[in-house]
Amino acid sequence: MTRSVQVLRLPHHDGLPLPARQSAGAAGYDLASADADFTLQPLERRLVRTGLALAIPRGYEAQVRPRSGLALKHGLTLPNTPATIDSDYRGELLVAMINLGTEPVAVERGMRIAQLVFQRVEAMELEEVAELPPSERGQGGFGSTGV
Repeated sequence: MTRSVQVLRLPHHDGLPLPARQSAGAAGYDLASADADFTLQPLERRLVRTGLALAIPRGYEAQVRPRSGLALKHGLTLPNTPATIDSDYRGELLVAMINLGTEPVAVERGMRIAQLVFQRVEAMELEEVAELPPSERGQGGFGSTGV
């Protein structure tokens, strides 16, 4: 069953494509920068506008994730990945970017900067207890199950 997400184009999105999957098997919908051209210096962070607002169905979230090609080729990634867009948020979709590379990177208006993946989210009720039930792993932390 295909669900739909309502998309509102804000004025500064004019002339840009809606988010789209680049192949039939792609999980993510590419997001474009709606900002004027800018350069992201090494270790610089910036909030980038997409010019879009979404109405995500209840019971779902949108995750904003880095594009692997930008991360590998230029060191551009998202410092809070995956970022969660809740179903009741109606503001502009903004993407926090960081340049972890050693060279400045030019980001042009319309450049695909991130991808949007929609996921089902289950509501859970938290139950406070005095003790947790045992498990095979127990309290083993980072690396406790092997390398």
